[in-house]
Amino acid sequence: MAEPSFPPWPPAPIHTARLVLRASESRDRPAFVELFASPEVNTYLGGARPRDECEQALPETPGRRPGHFVIERDGAMIGTVELKRRDLEHPDAVRPDAGKAELGYLLLPEAWGQGYAAEACAAVLDRFAETCPGEPVVLFTQTANAPSMRLAEKLGFTEIHRFEAWDAEQWMGVRPPAA
Repeated sequence: MAEPSFPPWPPAPIHTARLVLRASESRDRPAFVELFASPEVNTYLGGARPRDECEQALPETPGRRPGHFVIERDGAMIGTVELKRRDLEHPDAVRPDAGKAELGYLLLPEAWGQGYAAEACAAVLDRFAETCPGEPVVLFTQTANAPSMRLAEKLGFTEIHRFEAWDAEQWMGVRPPAA
């Protein structure tokens, strides 16, 4: 029997003070291309992909998968936030004992520094705590990514592991289940 989706999918949109977190739509495709082709966005993620490769490879509606939300501000996509199930059986799985839920996010550079990542991630973490009580969440980032390290701390993640991967020091934090 297949394991149920966590959190349940498709989601009801999540509304915050300034954002709407929702499933992706075909109108979001140009913003997905920008995210994946942006050297700034991908500095700590292995580098940008060539724009033409993104244009060819992305489906009509990118990001249509359980746990993946578009971050919308004033009717336009400014990024994504995802809470996905980790493959704990994969040989490269880091600290499988830490939990099966992993938080990730990407924002377009013009949306940086305005608190949108914190707002979107906190809202998704709150929804996850409601739908999957008792589940911890992990987050990975490069230690060199100072803004991501600050956000992890702000969201309540604490370091449990450091390791080398992709020629850089990586940080793994865990956010314990809500009490």
